Amino acid sequence: MNDSRFFFRLFLPMLVVLLAAGCSTVPKIAYLRELPAEVPVALQETQDLTLKPGDRLQIFVFSHDRELASDFNLWEGGYGGYSSSNYSGTSSTSSRGGNHPYTVDKNGEIEMPVLGRIKVSGKTRLEVADLIKYRLLSGQMLADPTVQVEYYDLSFYALGEIGRTGRIAIPRDNVTIMEAISLAGDLTISGRRDNVMVLRTENGKQTPYFVDLTNPQSVYNSPVYYLQQNDMIYVEPTPMRANQSTQMANQTRNPAFWMSSITSVISFYLFIRTFIDREKSAD
Repeated sequence: MNDSRFFFRLFLPMLVVLLAAGCSTVPKIAYLRELPAEVPVALQETQDLTLKPGDRLQIFVFSHDRELASDFNLWEGGYGGYSSSNYSGTSSTSSRGGNHPYTVDKNGEIEMPVLGRIKVSGKTRLEVADLIKYRLLSGQMLADPTVQVEYYDLSFYALGEIGRTGRIAIPRDNVTIMEAISLAGDLTISGRRDNVMVLRTENGKQTPYFVDLTNPQSVYNSPVYYLQQNDMIYVEPTPMRANQSTQMANQTRNPAFWMSSITSVISFYLFIRTFIDREKSAD
């Protein structure tokens, strides 16, 4: 009886601690925890994207006088030659026709046929469309111009413990971080939801922002709630996943490893006790 009590006093607390340690490594995977049901959440005011050096645009100029309007369109194979099939009013890659993109240079400018250099950095695409339309009208180049400006390859980047990595296209100007994660195929089970980093490049500097996806306040109040073009989302691994970089770390973090170790210790203890009892009986 004394031996049994000694056994439970020695090994039972050890077993409880090891099991608790193994269970504590299970990640918290629920998004927006403690978000009250049926209670509206105030969203941030939508922020229109503004152009910056390196962005690429498609610019469509239309008029009833198609021959004149074609001089302002940079179609594949040279100026002019547009038809209704070249323009669909969408920004999808498959419907761009043959219109080449304009790249915003380091000075924040693009150069259009006939119109020349235009400062676009810091403006939204709608503001750029209005500026081009104004120059066409004020210069009496077209009497009834219609101008459409679209991002050519609006996208963000995803790295780390997330379903899809690499460059991912954004279907519209305003996409939230939750929508972006959905586009990227969601976080893996091994990704930390409480410390997602968004790297944003502004004015030649890259700034990291951290978002706790399990905390509604952290998500809805974040400066990166609405993504901008070329933002980079990085999802770091959970401690368990990080420790899998070595085989030994992986084993010591695995509850099955500890259960096996405890079983071996118990078996060894029982073997010693049996041997001692037999020696006592022989005496």
